Amino acid sequence: MNVRRMSSIGAAAVAVLALAGCGGTADGGEQPAAASSASAAATTTTTTAAPAPTATGTTTATGTTTTTPPAPAPDSAPTTLADVQYERNESYYFTSPDGGFRCGIVRLPSRTEAGCEGATDPVPPRPENCMVNWGNGIRVQDAGPAEFMCSGGSVYTSGGDDPVLPSGSRLSKLGYTCETTDADVTCANDATGHGFTIAAGSNTTF
Repeated sequence: MNVRRMSSIGAAAVAVLALAGCGGTADGGEQPAAASSASAAATTTTTTAAPAPTATGTTTATGTTTTTPPAPAPDSAPTTLADVQYERNESYYFTSPDGGFRCGIVRLPSRTEAGCEGATDPVPPRPENCMVNWGNGIRVQDAGPAEFMCSGGSVYTSGGDDPVLPSGSRLSKLGYTCETTDADVTCANDATGHGFTIAAGSNTTF
């Protein structure tokens, strides 16, 4: 009996050693499976697609986006080669097709205005506060309707022979637009709509 019992105990011990050599644990977990899972997790690679280029920028391979800002809006129409002849010191001067009026779109320190000088009829009565030349032209300014001029000298001239704005032409600068015909000149403030039309035998303010 003792020999058989010892043989049984020895067989059990061999079985325990065999299980230990296979990596068994006390709680029944399997180390190789866990190690395999950890290895799989360590080698997992996530690939993220680069964003598509947009209309205002280009996305590079490093993810840097270059954006071109919109160009600022100009405060008046750009000067063309045809307009250069009228420009003097940030203002614009021209003569009417019939030669009777000298006109300008003028930038002054405190305001911008458009006007024409020359003999026109009819002319309203001289206001009491005008002590110099009255009614020799009409101007329109940043605000309010156009009005007849009270001035002590020429205003809308560059000091030389200003070029003619041909009949049917338009000059749009500094927020004002002036147009000519064979007989008259019309200038208006683009923002307010106020302006005037002037000719030798007629005139209108609006």
